[in-house]
Amino acid sequence: MDVRIGVTQAKEIELELAEDTDRDALIKQVEQAVGGKGGQLLWITDRRGRSVGVPAEKVAYVEIGGAGEDRRVGFGAP
Repeated sequence: MDVRIGVTQAKEIELELAEDTDRDALIKQVEQAVGGKGGQLLWITDRRGRSVGVPAEKVAYVEIGGAGEDRRVGFGAP
């Protein structure tokens, strides 16, 4: 599963999560972090075991993709 997090005043953060990541649990974690911006961090661990913490007040958006989605490169119509 791919996750892309837009952060204010910084570049986006892109992680590749394990294929068996619980999507609902991840969404709940994101909602808690964004909803309670009282100095909280959103922590996510990628499939390589790397954890990334993002200050909740800096989260601009969160995009959660499915496991089998194609990535498109280049210009023009699909």
